[in-house]
Amino acid sequence: MSAGAAAAVRVGLIADTHGLFRPSIVRVFADVGLIVHAGDVGATAVLEQLSAMAPTEAVFGNVDDARNPALAPSRTIPIGGLTLHVSHGHEFGSPSPAKLLSAYDADIIVFGHTHRAIVVSERRGGRRVLVVNPGAAGPRRFDLRPSVAILTVSGRRAEAEIVEIE
Repeated sequence: MSAGAAAAVRVGLIADTHGLFRPSIVRVFADVGLIVHAGDVGATAVLEQLSAMAPTEAVFGNVDDARNPALAPSRTIPIGGLTLHVSHGHEFGSPSPAKLLSAYDADIIVFGHTHRAIVVSERRGGRRVLVVNPGAAGPRRFDLRPSVAILTVSGRRAEAEIVEIE
């Protein structure tokens, strides 16, 4: 790393736990400095277990109690030289990267709700915007494998990798 270069920040992205905390998450998120939960937490115990590993920011999903003070409708979080916006996505009915890109102005947009893991990178207004759905880390549904994502931010560059979990 060159002198003055910012150290990479690793962020664990998770969504749709629906009250289930899978033990494999501990291994996958072992070296993250922050965890972002994109809603449908399902149980306070999930947030407690995540917070024991790293500081955790969370939003509520359509199955969560919106009155829970630990959960916000959305959050905007500075990470390195970038901004991350997270919401569950249910505010769009059927969320898609295009809908989120048109609604939110951030360098990284994270959402859940669909249970389908995706990473999309688009150019918007002269900058690159990363849209990530880490998939669902809770009970298996829709014949989809449970997953989370690791976001790495280095300076003004962000990359995300989907990680299947057991």
